[in-house]
Amino acid sequence: MNILITGCNGQLGNEMQLLEKQNPQHTYFNTDVQELDITDQQAVEQFVAENAIDGIVNCAAFTAVDKAESSQELCDRLNRVAPGYLAGAVERRGGWFIQISTDYVFDGTNHTPYAETDPVCPNSVYGRTKLAGEQAAREACQRTMVIRTAWLYSTFGNNFVKTMIRLGKEKTELGVIFDQIGTPTYAADLATAIFAAINQGVQPGVYHFSNEGCISWYDFTKAIHRLAGITTCKVRPLHTAEYPTPAARPHYSVLDKTKIKQTYGIEIPYWEESLAQCIAKL
Repeated sequence: MNILITGCNGQLGNEMQLLEKQNPQHTYFNTDVQELDITDQQAVEQFVAENAIDGIVNCAAFTAVDKAESSQELCDRLNRVAPGYLAGAVERRGGWFIQISTDYVFDGTNHTPYAETDPVCPNSVYGRTKLAGEQAAREACQRTMVIRTAWLYSTFGNNFVKTMIRLGKEKTELGVIFDQIGTPTYAADLATAIFAAINQGVQPGVYHFSNEGCISWYDFTKAIHRLAGITTCKVRPLHTAEYPTPAARPHYSVLDKTKIKQTYGIEIPYWEESLAQCIAKL
């Protein structure tokens, strides 16, 4: 297959490129904004047609959650409009589309893991535009697979793990929120799941993927410091109210992964095992 990967310079896009070498049966077109502006419908249509694209994995997004509150138009173009263009273009070739989405489509008021069938209720610009992107993609392409994920990190780009390691080395004390619960996701594990879907055949629908288990940001930080050998920084638990942000965060965003595990027969690693792997690479 000829497969287009958008957002190739991001965390997930970089992990996808590493796995491409293990899946040489396909031809890959790795693009970021320099190679293809996904908000330009004509450019998207032309690229997909000229390169005979059979499938698209859209790793591109506006992910600066707080900045999104003041950059609504750009956020909407990247998170809603662009997925519709990409999905529509590949639909005209009879192809499939994988859209990466987020736990922010939920408001975080659950106390049990969110299933794909649970009602959505985003309470931030980022969450609303990502949900609109899911809907735009599914309307434009029959063979659309939406994968919602959460707390993504990797050896690439900027993320929570790298930030906590840097701050842990720079500071003697650090306050981290303890009353928001979720599951970290190693982007390499998500990329592995995406390739399982590609190679077994993309089954349309909405799926959830994160690592196994659940934890607070505070406990996550403690684990990061322990695994990175940082002993000189004291980590204090903070309430969300003590750390106000422009965008509201879900207090509970643990995702139920039963559907993706059963559909593709995959095993998902426990969050701490994957974190240890990532930190060892860093």
